[in-house]
Amino acid sequence: MPPVHALILAGGAGTRFWPASRAGRPKQLLPLLGGDALVLETARRVLPLTGGWERVLIGSGRHLAAPTAALLDELPAQNLLVEPVPRNTAPCIAWAAARVARLDPDAVVMVLPSDHHIVDLPRFREALELAVATAATGVITTIGIRPTHPETGYGYIEIDAEAAPHAPGALAVRRFVEKPDRARAEQFLASGNFLWNAGMFFFRARDMMAALRAHLPALADGVEALAAAEGTEAEGEALDRIFPALPAVSIDVGVMERIDRLAVIPGDFGWSDLGSWHSAWELAAKDAQGNAAPGGTVLVDARNNQVVDLRTAATAKRVMALVGVDDLVVVETDDAILVVPRSRAQDVKLVVEALRARGDGALT
Repeated sequence: MPPVHALILAGGAGTRFWPASRAGRPKQLLPLLGGDALVLETARRVLPLTGGWERVLIGSGRHLAAPTAALLDELPAQNLLVEPVPRNTAPCIAWAAARVARLDPDAVVMVLPSDHHIVDLPRFREALELAVATAATGVITTIGIRPTHPETGYGYIEIDAEAAPHAPGALAVRRFVEKPDRARAEQFLASGNFLWNAGMFFFRARDMMAALRAHLPALADGVEALAAAEGTEAEGEALDRIFPALPAVSIDVGVMERIDRLAVIPGDFGWSDLGSWHSAWELAAKDAQGNAAPGGTVLVDARNNQVVDLRTAATAKRVMALVGVDDLVVVETDDAILVVPRSRAQDVKLVVEALRARGDGALT
């Protein structure tokens, strides 16, 4: 098995988790489920495959570099890929591929989001190992999640049931499908030929660079120049000059939807993308009435609510009480309170937009 590197994408904004998630401390830097910060938990999950922190890369924005480095104190400083401006996912992934290719073009790179939750860690690692083994044969690979309901918030991967599998446990991909409406999502679920796109990709560094040269040549040229400048006095200047000019495109649109051979490993390991407070409620421990709330919360004739108390000053702690209400999310921080029906948890991002529109960007 070739060496395995991991690139963890940790530059997202996480606006659906306001007021906990802010521009300077988005959800991947928060312990949303009561453990460690999500990005740290993600890195620890893959260390057995990479053999340690030396082969872990973290992609982040310049404004998040300091808090991310503080959380990941075992990460070598040079392994934090700091983007000077947001350019979507393809540039960061390409940058990591170019860097690894200079070390060992046959090494496999795993690309993983930083803000997902995994329930069954052994089965997750088994899926990763299958994906790495498939990628090592020269086929770019992804992991698709077996759908449990007709979700309209995810993209889908259609399996080519007639094509020969690329490797044991791997299936051929027919196409990527954007987020469907409810009727199409129900059709996808009923067919059995669709998986959720979880944004996890696996490839030999040489194969990704070849795909970039074929489909995004300007991006390939740019990241190769970045990789060549690393460790030199020109590194900082090259990053500030080259990265902002790279094509702003997702890896799905720029590469994955264009290549001829793509494999997928079906995954079933208790995956959640933690996309909103509703998904956090689904994963939280609950009382007999379905409430997820900290000790001391008063709940009277209240069901299926989520209460999150993130106030930091002990003297500011107040009793939180819910009476006669169901299916709410209530979140309090030192400077904000959110109350929203769980069914509208996806709309929390509209609060952030409204605050910015009225000039209260400091609260976002």
